[in-house]
Amino acid sequence: MDAVSGVRWFAVQTHSRAEEKAAAHLIRQGFEVYLPRYLRRKRHARRTTVEPAALFPRYLFVAVDMILQRWRVVHSTVGVTRLVCNGDEPALVPDRVIQDLKRRQDDSGYVRLERRPRFAVGDRIHVLEGVFAPSQGLFEGLTDGERVAILLDLLGRKVRVVLDMDCVAAA
Repeated sequence: MDAVSGVRWFAVQTHSRAEEKAAAHLIRQGFEVYLPRYLRRKRHARRTTVEPAALFPRYLFVAVDMILQRWRVVHSTVGVTRLVCNGDEPALVPDRVIQDLKRRQDDSGYVRLERRPRFAVGDRIHVLEGVFAPSQGLFEGLTDGERVAILLDLLGRKVRVVLDMDCVAAA
């Protein structure tokens, strides 16, 4: 932010699932707001959907010009629980944190998250859905960013099967 004008970033805690409402009211009051979001994979009833979600549930960031704006009004904004403070003073969020988050955004404005396997090579895993459910196998590795290779014991021999990462869990 601009050090000359006194603009600084701070974290705001919101009411449950009220990040967008709080952001709208803060913007209406003249504050710059950053609500980092990502595309969350959600599985329900054997279907996987992708939906936008807050990267930090119940939190967003607000830029306050400490010279021109009264930061205490943030506390009484609709949807806001409190401005995160150290004692009586708002806790500063370093500019580089906001810059790093914004740098990881895609063209649609969503923060890209690296998907890493939740297991190590050789771990026993359980197939949750599909034709191989409820088989157990050994984690072999990643094939691309979204799929895992596992070794299943089928008909007395080890068979390599590639599945979506969301279709398996630790056994």
